Amino acid sequence: MTLWLIILGLVLLALSGAPLFAVIAAAALLGFHYADVDLSVIAIEIYRLTDTPLLVALPLFTFAGYLLAESDTSHRLVRLSRSLLGWMPAELVTVTLIACALFTAFTGATGVTIVALGALLYPALREVGYGDRFSLGLVTSAGSLGLLLPPSLPLILYAVVVQQLDIGAPFSLGQLFIAGILPTLLMLFLLGIWSLWSTRHDVIPLQPFDRREAWAALKAARWELPLPVVVLGGIYGGWFAVSEAAAMTALYVLLVEVFLYREITLRALPRIMRESMIVVGGILLILGVSLAFTNYLVDAEVPVKLFEWTRAHIDDRITFLALLNVVLLILGAFLDIFSALVIMVPLLLPVALGYGISPIHLGIIFLANMQLGYLTPPVGLNLFIASYRFQRPVEEVYRATLPFLLVLLVAVLLITYLPLLWYA
Repeated sequence: MTLWLIILGLVLLALSGAPLFAVIAAAALLGFHYADVDLSVIAIEIYRLTDTPLLVALPLFTFAGYLLAESDTSHRLVRLSRSLLGWMPAELVTVTLIACALFTAFTGATGVTIVALGALLYPALREVGYGDRFSLGLVTSAGSLGLLLPPSLPLILYAVVVQQLDIGAPFSLGQLFIAGILPTLLMLFLLGIWSLWSTRHDVIPLQPFDRREAWAALKAARWELPLPVVVLGGIYGGWFAVSEAAAMTALYVLLVEVFLYREITLRALPRIMRESMIVVGGILLILGVSLAFTNYLVDAEVPVKLFEWTRAHIDDRITFLALLNVVLLILGAFLDIFSALVIMVPLLLPVALGYGISPIHLGIIFLANMQLGYLTPPVGLNLFIASYRFQRPVEEVYRATLPFLLVLLVAVLLITYLPLLWYA
C-alpha cells in the first residue's frame, strides 16, 4: 500500500511540474530500495556515461548550433537559397523547406528555427502572394524538419541511449546519420508536392536567375558552405570519428562567426557557452538518472513482461508498428524529444527487437513521430511557439498546420512500413 501511495505521489509531482530528472531519480531510488539493491548503483550508472565515446559530440554540436543561431547564418542561408532557386516554380516554398531543415539539423532545436527563420520567410511568402493561412502553416511545419538530418542532437542522443543498453545488432552513428537522409527527403518532397497543389490557383511571380546576386550570396556564405563537408565528409570519408568531427565543427564555427564574420563578440562567448551547456547539462542529468531507472526496469524484468503482454495481445509486426505510431504521436505532443528518448527507448527497444525491428529502423520511426508530435494538437510545442512568434491565436495555427500535419503523417507511415526508405 505504501509503495502505491509513493508511486501516486511521484505521478502527481510530475503532473504538477516537478523537474523530470528528480521524478525519474526518485522512481529509481524507490525501485532499488524495495529490491534491496545498494543505492550507489545510481551514482555508478551516472558515472558510466563518461565511458560513452559518442557523448563528447553532444556538447560540441550543441555549442556550434548555438553559435549559428546567434549569428546571421539564417539570413545568408535564405539569401543563398533564393538566389539559386528563384527561377523555379514555388521557389520560396522550396527555400523555406530546405532552409528550415538544414537550420534545424545544425541547431538541434525546432523552436529556434521558427523564431530565427520565421521573421524572414513568413513576410517573404506573404509578399510574393501566398495566402496567410498557407504561409503560417508552411513556416510552422517546416520548423520541425531536420531532426533526422546529421548532425541532429536527437540522432546522437538516440545512439547514446541504445549504446548504453547494449542490446540488438550494433550500429554506428554514421549508419544512423545515413538512415535519416532519405526519410527527410521524402518529407520535403511530399510537402513540396502538396504546396504546389494547394497554391495552384495563386499567381506567384518567378524570380529570374541573377548571376551577380547568386555570386554575391555565395560569396557572403563562403565560410559556412564547407560546414556539411566538415561534418559529413569527415565522418564518411574516414578522416574523423564522430567526436572528432564534432570538435572540428565547433572550432570551425567558432573561428568563422567570431573572427571572420565578426558577428559574435568575444564578450558574448561566455553567455553562449553557458546557455548551450545548460541545455546539455539538463539532457545529461535526465539521461543519467533514466539509465539508472532503466537498470531497475531490466532487473525487474519489466521489458520482458511488456513484450509478453504485447505478444499476447498483438500477433503481428504490422499491428505493433501501427500501435507504436499512435503511442509516439501522443508522447510527441506532450513530451519534449530529449525526455521521450531517454524514457521510452529503453522500454520500446527490447519489444521492437522481438518483432524483428532493427534499432536503426526504430530510431528513425521514433524521431519521425517525435518530429510530427511538435505539430500535434493540443499541446504540440511548435504550435505555441508559432502562435507567440507571429502573434496569432493558437487555434488559428492549428487550422493552418493541419494539412501539413496530414501530409507528414503519410510520410511517417511510409517510413514505418517501407524500410527501404531509411536503410542504406
